Amino acid sequence: MTVSLTTSAIRAMKGKEKISMLTAYDFTSAMLFDRAGVDMLLVGDSLGMVMHGRPDTLSVSLAEMILHTRAVLAGVERAMVVTDLPFMTYERSVDSALKNAAKLVQQSGVRAVKLEGPYYEQVKALTGAGIPVVGHIGLTPQRAAEFGGFKVQGKTTEAANSLIEQALRLQDAGCFALVIECVPAALGEIITARLEIPSIGIGAGPGCDGQVLVMHDMLGLFDRFVPKFVKRFAELGQEFQKAAQEYSRQVKAGVFPGPEQVFNMSQEELEKLKQ
Repeated sequence: MTVSLTTSAIRAMKGKEKISMLTAYDFTSAMLFDRAGVDMLLVGDSLGMVMHGRPDTLSVSLAEMILHTRAVLAGVERAMVVTDLPFMTYERSVDSALKNAAKLVQQSGVRAVKLEGPYYEQVKALTGAGIPVVGHIGLTPQRAAEFGGFKVQGKTTEAANSLIEQALRLQDAGCFALVIECVPAALGEIITARLEIPSIGIGAGPGCDGQVLVMHDMLGLFDRFVPKFVKRFAELGQEFQKAAQEYSRQVKAGVFPGPEQVFNMSQEELEKLKQ
């Protein structure tokens, strides 16, 4: 019997086993990643860009997150699923965070959420209400405009100390794991060593307790831009295009469908039909 990973199981992996995490947005990818043994699946608001073709994540709605989360959960047996709270669903107040997180949990079935930035009171309220939270520091895409774009964070002593403080305060507020994005590798390692909860790095170096990538980046499905921290483990975008080109060629040439792809009826019934 397959046993689903829990927050306690993820926390227990710190210092013992590296944690693998990928984004997923639909049933099929979630099913395949789960079968592959990926520990955590993030239904990221990055879906606005890689699934809906938008320039950023800011217009992603809670309803969209719920829809994609339902699809992901349908494909999962073992992996722990976490869903992003989208932009402006938690920042304004503790009450808005509780209301929107409850709606996400109740309507999608997900059991853990992620939010970006140092929103300590919101984290306390959510965890106090029984909703596990993953924090996110460093480059927080929902606020990339504040940083002048998608830039590395924590490069000065002052900025690095600020991120260390954020990490520790998010841990104290109740986060069971923390995503660290786009910081110098040395800082990622320092934060990880200071934390009792697992760190999940994305552009934060190998010293983190785990790693996360956007599935479209990892699989070579998205080429509008490729961040420095991305390693492409396949070039499926090229394979998709080649397959579609060959399909189109065969259709136009009358090669597909062939004899092995068609259904037949008896000659006797066919003769009756012609009469």
